[in-house]
Amino acid sequence: AAGQQVNEKTILQLSAVWACARLVAETISTLPLGLYERTSNGRVSAERHPLYNLIHSRPSADTTATVFWEAKIVSMLLRGNGFSEKKYIGNRLVALEFLIPSRLAISSDANGNARYRYTEKNGRQREIPASRIFRIPGFTLDGDWGLSAIEYGAGVFGSALAASTAANSTFEKGLAPTVAFTVDRVLKKEQREEFRETVKKISGALNAGESPVLEAGMDAKAIGINPNDAQLLESRNFSVEEICRWFRVPPHMVGHTSNSTSWGTGIEQQMIGFLTFTLRPWLTRIEQAINKDLLSP
Repeated sequence: AAGQQVNEKTILQLSAVWACARLVAETISTLPLGLYERTSNGRVSAERHPLYNLIHSRPSADTTATVFWEAKIVSMLLRGNGFSEKKYIGNRLVALEFLIPSRLAISSDANGNARYRYTEKNGRQREIPASRIFRIPGFTLDGDWGLSAIEYGAGVFGSALAASTAANSTFEKGLAPTVAFTVDRVLKKEQREEFRETVKKISGALNAGESPVLEAGMDAKAIGINPNDAQLLESRNFSVEEICRWFRVPPHMVGHTSNSTSWGTGIEQQMIGFLTFTLRPWLTRIEQAINKDLLSP
């Protein structure tokens, strides 16, 4: 899209995507996640339940709950689904291992059942039974698989990457436009190459202020569109707002304060709006997935 390669690594180079993903993931992953039991005296904390420690403190021996949920939520935000593996001793759930989406290959057998093949860090592949997959889908159309923001937002992210690349190129050239040189005669191949090398040596921001010597009736003319005419700054500002729409994050929460927010007049009202419209859908989705997949009937 827009001549750019769009994937989770490239879009995270955009400050707006990085800020939105961090804001949502870090906020949710640092909220206290507990397990409760209904009793005749009301709701009480079920700290002795085997699942409590897994979701609240330590999902596995290699990670903490904050890091685990942070990775899972970022995967849901960008890829549409968050995967992890349930580890058992007998019938008791003892660990949750996060599965990196790019290393997980999903296929179907002859009966249409999903098959999961995971590649470990050492390159070894293993198949994980579908019954041991703990998957939380994001926004979905079919009630099963979450939609990938990277795939559906490729046009928006590609345009933002293209604007960033154009801005970097402009600064690399010392804010100077592209220049074409005309001469009143045909140059030999060696003369063209020699002149191009001379121009390269004095081009760029590090050599700003140096000029080539124009000989033999040579003339210089600027070609292309300058950054002002291309509205480069306006395009980059608009791309921030576009990206914030995809993650449903108010622009002022990621440092984009050029325009006033319509999410209420006070900080408290803005925080209530962020909690209600951005965080609550993710929190409810996670809670219901835990009840469905990690607790027995």
